[in-house]
This record gives sequence, structure tokens and C-alpha cells, in this order.
Amino acid sequence: MIKKAILPVAGLGTRFLPASKSIPKEMVTVVDRPAIEYVVKEAVAAGIEQIILVTHSSKASIENYFDRSFELETTLEQKKKFDLLKEITEILPPHVSVISVRQPQPLGLGHAVLCAKNVVGNEDFAVLLPDVLVKDSDTTNDLSLMIQRFNESQASQIMVEAVPDHLVDQYGIVDVATTPDEGQSTVMQGIVEKPAVGTAPSNLSVVGRYILPAKIMQLLEQTPRGAGNEIQLTDAIAMLQQTDTVEAYRMKGQTFDCGSKLGYLKAVLHYGIDHPKLGESFKALIQELKL
Repeated sequence: MIKKAILPVAGLGTRFLPASKSIPKEMVTVVDRPAIEYVVKEAVAAGIEQIILVTHSSKASIENYFDRSFELETTLEQKKKFDLLKEITEILPPHVSVISVRQPQPLGLGHAVLCAKNVVGNEDFAVLLPDVLVKDSDTTNDLSLMIQRFNESQASQIMVEAVPDHLVDQYGIVDVATTPDEGQSTVMQGIVEKPAVGTAPSNLSVVGRYILPAKIMQLLEQTPRGAGNEIQLTDAIAMLQQTDTVEAYRMKGQTFDCGSKLGYLKAVLHYGIDHPKLGESFKALIQELKL
């Protein structure tokens, strides 16, 4: 069973400057809570019980957010603000733990994952990139379906989504023999980074969710620096494919790239409309602005 998830949060967030100069991009709020909380709750909904933050010295606010705040809780209790008290004490269920490890140098996603090796041990694990929010389709949790497929097949799972053909040059595109239906997986032959329009092997782009075997850590240790002079996770996955099956899982939900400013605004709109307390008023505001 997959019970551990690695969340690499050490990046500087240059796409989100100037805000990320002093605020971790993962802590920028989407409606009324930081983006990182949505990603953690996605993992928890899929059965993850240990969140491993691969972090940086400037990102202490992320760790603090998932910790208890005795002073704040006491103040809210004294003021009888029990609704707010409930919200901040129930960010995580009691059975879920959050720990952090440092990435001492910015050496790429593969290196960030490798930093969690001692915590993961011999267990298979998930990787969730916090820049991307994945919104469930109805009651479907895509990460949960990926874990279910991994448990059945023991094949690593890479989440993908269909993108317009004219935008394939902006993404990592998977090479597959057949295009799977939403919620299904198919054997993946490789990943092509930002192929020229008209040359892409498919229109399925890598989303930023992975279910990987423990052995990928040994492969990461052997992975030479690649693009950007960094240790790339995709290079280690290519090595894994030489001996093991890797599958592309086509998601059913919707993604929002909160690492980009426009993607962030899109997320605010969608999550704002669906907010249980603010949704109706927010819809009315949008209608008012359209006039």
C-alpha cells in the first residue's frame, strides 16, 4: 500500500515573482487557504498517511502551517470562536503526519525526491508537485485510482491529461501506443520534453503526480545530471523502463497550474465558485463584473 507522499517545495518560485520574493509560492492563498493545503488534502483523500516535504530554509512557513499553534488556539477558544478553532485544528486528520527534509542544493526534481530516500526506506511512494492543483471530477480522486492501479499491476503510474495539439510544445508529452480512456492506464514507452507541434507522439502531457517503486531511489543515485545540469526524475523513470513497466494514467479531473499567475487566477475562480460558504456570493460578484 502507498502510504507516503513526497512533496518537493524547495523551489524559489520565480514564475510567481514578486510575490514569491518573501512568500513561498505554495503558501499563496487560493480563496481562503494556501495552495499547499489542497495538494496535501488530495493526498490524504487517496489514503496517504505521511507527507514528506522536501524543503528549503526559506520555506519554514509551510512547516508551521501544518503544525499546531497553541497561542492562536487558546485565543480562539477564549473568544468562543469555535468555528475558526475547528478549521485550524482539523487541517490534517490525527493519523496523518507531516515531516520535512532539506534539499541543500537546487539540483532538480530527481534530486529533491532523492533527498527523501531515508524517510521512504523500502516503501513504494507517491510524488505530488505542489505547483499543480488537481480538482476531483465529481467524487473521483485521481490519485486514489492511480494507487489502486499500482496495487493491481505493480506498474509505476504517471498522471497525464490531454492538451490541445497546438500546445504540446509547452509540456512533457508521453509516448504511448494507444490513448487510454479517462480513469484508465496504458503502457508508456517514454516521455518527450516539449516536442515541436506536429512531431509529438501523443497529446497527453505529464501532470505532476507519480506513483513510484522504492527502487527508483537507487536509480536516482545513478542518474547523471541532465537538462539544466540537474538530476531529472524523467531520466530515472527512463532507466526504470528498461526493466519495469511504467504506465500513463489519464486523469478524470481538472488541473490548475498555480506556479503561473494566470493558472493561479483560474484556480481562484474555480475553487471560489465551489466554496461551500462563499460560492454563491462569488458567482453573483462575477455576474456583476460581467455587466
